Amino acid sequence: MKNKKIIKGRVVWLTGLSCSGKTTISKELIKYFKKNKLPVQWLDGDVVRKTINKDLGFSKKDRDENIERVTHIAQMLAENGVNVVAAFVSPYRKMRNFARKICPNFIEVYVECDIKECIRRDTKGLYKKALAGKIRDFTGIQDPYELPKKPEIIINTEGKKAGESARELISRLERLARWPKYTDHINDNSTRS
Repeated sequence: MKNKKIIKGRVVWLTGLSCSGKTTISKELIKYFKKNKLPVQWLDGDVVRKTINKDLGFSKKDRDENIERVTHIAQMLAENGVNVVAAFVSPYRKMRNFARKICPNFIEVYVECDIKECIRRDTKGLYKKALAGKIRDFTGIQDPYELPKKPEIIINTEGKKAGESARELISRLERLARWPKYTDHINDNSTRS
């Protein structure tokens, strides 16, 4: 009996400020993988924080632990042939580099958006609370977001509909990774979350 070689999955890691468009774009990317019948798992910061990492706060130590745990999950999935779409603020370069080091086929996507636009998009009122001092250590306000030095892809979401940003990312991924093409299903009227 021959052993089948497992083709490792890709880890597409979306990073950027809160409300930059990571979650919305990542949801469209998940649809893309599914339409192409590619195995995929979505890891989103809000979802992970409410489930497997609900024991963590937002200190630097806890943020690092959050990303370390998620990185190990992404690594295990990718090693077993599952593509991973990870959407996390992941504000510290050190932890993004850690993910890059241990995850196979790692692609860092910087979702770029001016903080003023992120504040305008914020439906949860997190920036307002942070600016009023009701939330401490909020990334982009009291705590820094360390810009990626050499991300594989930069997607600027300002002035674009969510579907347009998602199509741009998928097109760039297709060129970068020779993936099957499938962008017709993306709706320009997707709402950002």
